[in-house]
Amino acid sequence: MDKLTTEQRHKNMAAIRSKDTKPEMIVRRGLWKRGFRYRLNHKRLPGHPDLVLRKYRTCIFINGCFWHGHFVDSKTMESSACCKIPTTNQDFWVAKIRRNKERDKEEQRKLAEMGWHCITVWECELKSSKREETLESLAFTLNHIWLQNHGAKTVQYPKMEEESENYLKAAEEELGEPEDWYVLH
Repeated sequence: MDKLTTEQRHKNMAAIRSKDTKPEMIVRRGLWKRGFRYRLNHKRLPGHPDLVLRKYRTCIFINGCFWHGHFVDSKTMESSACCKIPTTNQDFWVAKIRRNKERDKEEQRKLAEMGWHCITVWECELKSSKREETLESLAFTLNHIWLQNHGAKTVQYPKMEEESENYLKAAEEELGEPEDWYVLH
């Protein structure tokens, strides 16, 4: 049973923003601090991604766990650890969350067909205990995408044996005996 009246609930739900949310601001500040530049809510792309990094051909969606059904199976629609489906008016909420999940998949499919990479950052991944790890992972992924797109070549260097005796002897021969070494004071 809902503790709020219909008017109170309506006012509460109408106040929920779709832009400049706290999770979005955390990701924006984290990326900006790491040197990434982006555009906000690009209107010409399907789904109006929260952040668009043209240099990386990447769209970032910052999703709230409840609204986008994080860890909720589309078939069973049972509550998960970070997305609790309301018990009041449950049919409405199940249908809404299912539609959101289907729309998200379709928009990301369209973006992929257009040659864009899509990254989804979930609200629960931005809690203070996981925040830095998530932002570092995001930065690493963006750098990896850039290297892939720009044909960066990876070179395999020969592996050196750990503490090879010949390697150490060569260094010692160059330096001479320890009593001959110069010490700066």
